[in-house]
Amino acid sequence: MTMATDDDEYVYDEATGEWRPASELAAAAAKEALVYDSAGNVLADGDSVTLIKDLKVKGAGTTLKQGTVIKSIRLTDNKDEIDCKHDAIKGLVLRTEFVRKR
Repeated sequence: MTMATDDDEYVYDEATGEWRPASELAAAAAKEALVYDSAGNVLADGDSVTLIKDLKVKGAGTTLKQGTVIKSIRLTDNKDEIDCKHDAIKGLVLRTEFVRKR
């Protein structure tokens, strides 16, 4: 639901129950859409990351060691997870809290 005025378009924010400028809500949504690694760096599709700790991979029976480089990540709908490829494991999904951008 929107309400237009001469200066700016306003949008009803159901979370706060207030009418807010559309530009303000768009800026907030853009900031939330960014994906960050464990060090606070912004991640993007195609980036390479390094594991910051040893990770046991469920279902594969292997452990990925700290310092392992994962190339060509893909972002997912969940900003806390990235989709990866690794030689030993297909369909690998990692939590962003365990990786650091290279």
